[in-house]
Amino acid sequence: MNILDEIIQHKRSEVEERKGLYPIKLLEQSIYFQSPTVSLKKYVQRDDKSGIIAEIKRKSPSKGDINPFVSVERTSIGYMQAGASALSILTDKKFFGGSNEDLTLARKFNFCPILRKDFVVDEYQIIEAKSIGADAILLIAAALDPNEISALAGLARSLQLEILMEVHHEKELQDNIGAEVDLIGVNNRDLKTFVTDIGISKRLAKLIPDSVVKVSESGIEHINTIMELKTFGYEGFLMGQNFMQHSRPEKACKEFIDALSKAEVK
Repeated sequence: MNILDEIIQHKRSEVEERKGLYPIKLLEQSIYFQSPTVSLKKYVQRDDKSGIIAEIKRKSPSKGDINPFVSVERTSIGYMQAGASALSILTDKKFFGGSNEDLTLARKFNFCPILRKDFVVDEYQIIEAKSIGADAILLIAAALDPNEISALAGLARSLQLEILMEVHHEKELQDNIGAEVDLIGVNNRDLKTFVTDIGISKRLAKLIPDSVVKVSESGIEHINTIMELKTFGYEGFLMGQNFMQHSRPEKACKEFIDALSKAEVK
């Protein structure tokens, strides 16, 4: 069993447990359930923003602890002040050290799109995402079949949540090319081996429809990488570890975005 299979197996049992603890009727009573959402797609495309979706991630299966005691309040506010287009909040606890409370806390202090980063395997998680204040959800093609993606995306749209569909290779993209999603993210990191290759974003770029926003995920460490990926049509760049490995992720984010802005002016 690879790590993705292990995560998905655990997630299915976790979701069943949460259904008992927090029934859907309870989730629907959340103050966020009737609140309007903020468009991740539009914010990523805004000219006054960087295109960076800045992530809060305490740990990962491949790296172990990255920044386990990060301040969600300070970091999320700092990310947005630095010029990030949106926030990505890891809510998986076992493998990434996150929680639903992290996302709700970020929501409390920020008016911006927030992507709930988790491993969605059940419709319950879509309703849960809305109830904790998310604006967008992640659907991972490697963890779902096309019918599941279609059904989950449909429910998300009915709740005014946008969908970022993540793919890693050509088959995943081709199998889901008709999915009604708002953004397609190419994960440069193989979730089964954790090998990272920016070239994957370059190879898949021409296959992604122009109707969706292209997002490159993982392994982005230099401003030159973003500038090159923009020539392939990418407008969004999901970055977490590069910032989170610093004691003050928001400062690292600001320095990166400032350097990117200066480079683009030249």
